[in-house]
Amino acid sequence: MTQISLVLPFALPPPELAPDLIRALQAPALAALISRSAPHRPLPVDDHIRALPHEAWLAQALGASGDGTPALAGAVMRGHGLAQQEGTWFIVHPAHTQIARSHLLMADMRGLHLSEAHGRALFDLAKPYFDESGKTLLYGDAGTWFMRADDWADLETSTPDSAVGLNLTDWMPKGAASRAFRMLQNEVQMLWFEHPANTEREARDLAAINSFWPWGAAPAGASVDTARLVTSDALPWMAALAGHSQAEPVTPLAALTGDAILLCDALTEAALATDWASWLQHMHRLEQTLFAPALAALKDGRIQQLQLLLGDRTRLAAFTTTRFSQRAFWRRPTLDRLLP
Repeated sequence: MTQISLVLPFALPPPELAPDLIRALQAPALAALISRSAPHRPLPVDDHIRALPHEAWLAQALGASGDGTPALAGAVMRGHGLAQQEGTWFIVHPAHTQIARSHLLMADMRGLHLSEAHGRALFDLAKPYFDESGKTLLYGDAGTWFMRADDWADLETSTPDSAVGLNLTDWMPKGAASRAFRMLQNEVQMLWFEHPANTEREARDLAAINSFWPWGAAPAGASVDTARLVTSDALPWMAALAGHSQAEPVTPLAALTGDAILLCDALTEAALATDWASWLQHMHRLEQTLFAPALAALKDGRIQQLQLLLGDRTRLAAFTTTRFSQRAFWRRPTLDRLLP
């Protein structure tokens, strides 16, 4: 039986805007999928996990951790063709931080548009400093590097998306190794200050790369089952987690021939930027490219069961529907189930 779990970060509109956004949203296929389903159930969210609810669910579904901590570094490394032979490795992203009125903020990495040339130049400059600190640094792509830091294995880190746009004081790495992290971070920040790559970026109205963000620590040998995972509209590290060296814009449902988890990241950038007009545009596109094909596949039997996992910063809701459920014509399709 073909079963698809469709993971859609930020498909739940914010409670204060939900009534207006739902009125403006034209998505009859999505309405049918969530209305003709098993009773909607909010999934439990652990506030101690420094990750978004869908990230914690994904980590558990892939067997990366028992509690939802996204220990994904090794799996993402393998997607880049890198061997994690021993030690504890972190995913590292070049980042942009800025000072708000009273605190630091980190920009969404989707908007950095870091080229391979600039990413490689910044990596090559920073690598000797990591080496001197006893930290091996490997290059995956412009925005995805990997750091071996065995003595930082207990460092409590946050996923990038859980920290974007919020006071970084609450999301910076914590633990006994946090001071050593900050020292290395400060050295790299000074190293990159006024680097030609950043000078070129700023001349093109792009944000300077002035920091780095570690997360996803995983020990060598950690087992992560990514065989069922496919991605759509995904960041490069997400595509690598699914075994692709480069992100693909869309994975059509017609290409899924067996049980699968489809992670679609189309809505995150607009939601993190609170750009709800763009969010609506992306939802309308997904209605045509994802929800309507999913509904058709259910009705003709190509998919036997579909689970939609819709989330935001603090919630994750599960809607499970089947071919049989879609025959319940007396249930009027409505988007009201997206209301808090």
